Amino acid sequence: MSLDPRNTLARPDLAARSLEGLTAARAYGDPVAMTAVVAAAPLRAALDPEAEQVDQVLFGETFQVLGEQDGFCWGQASRDGYVGHVAKVDLAPLAPTPTHRVLALRTYAFTAASIKSRALGPYSLGSLITVEAREGRFVKAVNAGWLVEAHLSPIGVFETDYVAVAERYLGAPYLWGGRESLGLDCSGLVQQALLACGRACPRDTDQQALIGQAVQADALQRGDLVFWRGHVAILLDGETILHANAHHMATAIEPLAEAVARIGATSSGQPTGYRRL
Repeated sequence: MSLDPRNTLARPDLAARSLEGLTAARAYGDPVAMTAVVAAAPLRAALDPEAEQVDQVLFGETFQVLGEQDGFCWGQASRDGYVGHVAKVDLAPLAPTPTHRVLALRTYAFTAASIKSRALGPYSLGSLITVEAREGRFVKAVNAGWLVEAHLSPIGVFETDYVAVAERYLGAPYLWGGRESLGLDCSGLVQQALLACGRACPRDTDQQALIGQAVQADALQRGDLVFWRGHVAILLDGETILHANAHHMATAIEPLAEAVARIGATSSGQPTGYRRL
């Protein structure tokens, strides 16, 4: 059986005990759950602070740690299953179960229940919050500060229009491996929008190209996804797309025909397919 290394907590010397019998390793262990305590913890492909960022673990999300070396924890992000290295200082012992998620595109926490106190963050849409106290319109979050409760949504209450969620990222800078409102990539945009609506979504474009159902290019509608090799965009209607892209270095809106022509002249070529969720 072939296991995708991006989502398989295994390497030649060590693997998760749940994979024993499925993949070979010299030793097996039980991951220890930890919580991201920074706004967005880079998840890197290698044990190096300069290594490629392949994903991010947002504040409050869980990271399953199996190994530790040179100030990094090696493990797996619980929300999308991605495997990589996260700086140990960005993690803390597992927090109590989240009670809320960030509903606003981004919001600050404060060191006191006052907008005049020192600001922390900002924390991006989808970050997970555990409320431990309330004072007026503020709530105190474990491992953070005081947030305006109106910027939060209770766990289990989801949005209904993932395209509308994605549109809120318009203008956000492009960042390879990013999932935060201050920077994200094409697949991160799709993933964050779907998660806000309570829909699971894998991290990379080739994985996302397997969700939903195929649709023909002459029958496109709002919410469909268009895929190229290594890229994905969201249809705002049958002729217009929204996507985080390295051409604009931002999340931008443009005519689908223009994007097809421009991207077609690169190594990504013509669209590889269209999917309806």
